[in-house]
Order: sequence, then C-alpha cells, then structure tokens
Amino acid sequence: MTVLRAYMARMDGQDPEQALALLEPGFRFMIALPNGLRTGESRADFAAYIADRHAVDRRHEIVRFSVDRDVETAYGFVVEAGVPKGAFLSAAAVSPSGLMARYQSFFTPDFHLVDRL
Repeated sequence: MTVLRAYMARMDGQDPEQALALLEPGFRFMIALPNGLRTGESRADFAAYIADRHAVDRRHEIVRFSVDRDVETAYGFVVEAGVPKGAFLSAAAVSPSGLMARYQSFFTPDFHLVDRL
C-alpha cells in the first residue's frame, strides 16, 4: 500500500491519530475546505488539525490514483454515513524514507471531475 492510501485509511479509521506515524517530523500541509484553509508546518500542527475534526462515520473513496516518482495523487469522494458529501483531490510528496513530507488537498461539495463508481 502506498503512503497516501495508508494515510487515508488511517484517517478514516477509529483512531485517526495513527496517521501521524506516516508523517515526517517537518511535515507541511495545506487543506482547502469550503470554510477556509488549514495549514501547518509540523507533525504537531497536523495533530492539532486532527483533534479539531468532528468524529463522524467518514471515509475517502478513491476512484483515481497515480504515482509519479516521489508524488502520489488521489481523487475521490468523501462519504459520511453512506452519503457522498463532495469530491477531493489530494497529493503527497513522499520522503526518501517513505513518509509524507508535504500534503495538499482540495475538497468541494459543489463539483466532481469524474463520476463516483
């Protein structure tokens, strides 16, 4: 399993904090949500982001995935309690040690590039 797929599986699991083990200490991220940007420059910043998320029955359904050298990209749908809430496009820069060094993600409830399978 690639690190981006593993990250999403852990974020969707019962203990999303397990995703922190997949991040470099100097991990940087930008997550664009309808209510604004979330950014950070460390694993600790991302831990704070996780702590602020509402616990819901949420999963990321990946419908497209690619790897090009040290960058992994995923496109899919966020589904909560079985109901699609919107689409995401996410990319991760992978360090030589196989951890996520940087992460960028965009989510919108208003548009999807491809159909849900």
